Amino acid sequence: MSAAGLALQPGEAARVALVGSPNTGKTTLFNALTGASARVGNYPGVTVERREGRVLRIEREVHVIDLPGTYGLRGETLDEQVTEQVLDGRLDGEDSPGAVLLVLDATTLRRGLALAVEVLRRYPQRSCALAVTMIDELAARGGRLDLGRLGRELGCPVFPVVGHRGSGMDALRRALERPESWERPPPAAPLDDPAERFALVDRIWDDICLAAPGADTRTDRIDRLLLHPVGGLLAFGAVMVLLFQSIFAWAVPAMEAIETGFAALGAASRDTLPAGIWLELWTDGVLAGVGSVLVFLPQIVILFALIHLLEGLGYMARAAFVVDRVMGKVGLQGRSFVVLLSCYACAVPGIMAARTIPNPRDRLATILVAPFMTCSARLPVYTLLIAAFVPAVSVLGPLGLQGLVMLGLYLLGAVAAIGSAWLLKSTLIRGRPSTFFMELPPYRWPTLRLLGTQIWRSTWAFVRRAGTVIFVASLVVWVLVSFPSAEPDASRTPAEQAAADLEASVAARLGHAIEPAIEPLGYDWKIGVGLVASLAAREVIVATLAQIYAVGDPDDFGGLRQALRDDVDPRTGEPVFDLPTALSLLVFFVFALQCTSTIAVMARETGSWRWPAFAFVYMQTLAWTAAFVTYRTAALWL
Repeated sequence: MSAAGLALQPGEAARVALVGSPNTGKTTLFNALTGASARVGNYPGVTVERREGRVLRIEREVHVIDLPGTYGLRGETLDEQVTEQVLDGRLDGEDSPGAVLLVLDATTLRRGLALAVEVLRRYPQRSCALAVTMIDELAARGGRLDLGRLGRELGCPVFPVVGHRGSGMDALRRALERPESWERPPPAAPLDDPAERFALVDRIWDDICLAAPGADTRTDRIDRLLLHPVGGLLAFGAVMVLLFQSIFAWAVPAMEAIETGFAALGAASRDTLPAGIWLELWTDGVLAGVGSVLVFLPQIVILFALIHLLEGLGYMARAAFVVDRVMGKVGLQGRSFVVLLSCYACAVPGIMAARTIPNPRDRLATILVAPFMTCSARLPVYTLLIAAFVPAVSVLGPLGLQGLVMLGLYLLGAVAAIGSAWLLKSTLIRGRPSTFFMELPPYRWPTLRLLGTQIWRSTWAFVRRAGTVIFVASLVVWVLVSFPSAEPDASRTPAEQAAADLEASVAARLGHAIEPAIEPLGYDWKIGVGLVASLAAREVIVATLAQIYAVGDPDDFGGLRQALRDDVDPRTGEPVFDLPTALSLLVFFVFALQCTSTIAVMARETGSWRWPAFAFVYMQTLAWTAAFVTYRTAALWL
């Protein structure tokens, strides 16, 4: 049966596609219907892949599919093309959904009607309905619409809703239980001529608009500052300073509590469990490895909370608009900046979000430089080294040196991304950037429930990573640092015997083998083992160092920072870690591509392993060079 002729039968399971332009509240409506925690952001392009969920609180099995936002069925970008492919039944060999729920924003209804008319004319036999969102904002701005007449004009039912508040959702759920009963528009010829389509839209709008909504004066006033060529950049800088100062200022009490909890758990384990290899595996492997990463969970929560808040408020779209001037000079566009900003949480979904970029060359360049952006996996590494070696002193009023160093690392990653993009667009990926346009949504306060759901989803992803990737890596590293052990020597103290055991281990042999390559950077074999282990995931280096130092002093789980400061090279008597070494390692992690998941998704999105291999070699070379220069310069001046 053709996609245009599909019809639902009463009682059978139904699949309903949500179709709408960006910023219409489509994904919020999806969450309200299904109870899912799909990501919701107040800027275009956030929904890259379709998401499917079952409608709650109805008896019939009805699934809704959250499709990427699009302004038309002949989309330019990959994510927009997904909508057309799903409706036509051309994606993954699946049948097309039997019904379509068009989602339109009441405050921008005239613009959204163009998409609605296109869908209705293209699929005349498909069960269709309209969900008109933002009704509360329309009323607040003095607008009034005749939604009954709109339904008669289009030939389908119309449901006014406010998704995040639940208003109108009961009526919509009842309708979704019987989508085959929805009125169908009378057959009409497709409107292939855009002029003809927009003429029809204008006529419908004139018929249904009882009072046009007034201008959003609040948004206009704020935008005069945030979109100003100078004021906008200053505001962006202020937001970034606040973001990274808060990571240190607000997270310390919670971090200390978690650290104390894991230390107490380790002590209790040693007091109650029998001594032996399984106790060592539990305390020195699992607790020292996974616990050393989970200590940084409060900072991760703060980072995600502020990023999701800025997205929900509508600020991220303004940041992309302001930075578009800079991006254009390096051959990219503001849409690439939206992608790069999303990499602050994780590079994997950020790279997938590059599907919103229509120009293939811009998309490839954005994917290749995305790993430079400082993801949450780098945060434990940065925090550990900054807290251990950068003094916690105030520089200017409330601005602390540690927060400024953290901000500097994030800026360095962003500069590396932009500089590398310019280099790529000037050499390997030549081409002019495509035209950038972005709809700026009105400023909206996200609901606490929505914000909490987003923070929980992002935080749980970090915790799940600690319970899987880091857990497995911790077990492997524990085996490498524990076996084989040195011959027991009664003349040694317990600490000396532990040090001898560590030197005899497989990890030490591996570390000493690669030490000549990293010694110019100020690193010893212990750091080398951490670098190798962190190829799986960046934060694994923290777990690895915690395990190495836990083997040397198993009663000091909570003192990794102090252990790094106290470690001395037995050959030279000099500290293994000092400020130049710490700065060198921080810079190395700014540039290095230490994440197998990122490499894998780069291969999938580019359709080849050639580009990920290029990115890995390029970034590792840049990391080694920058770390070498940093160490030598810092050793000379500090």
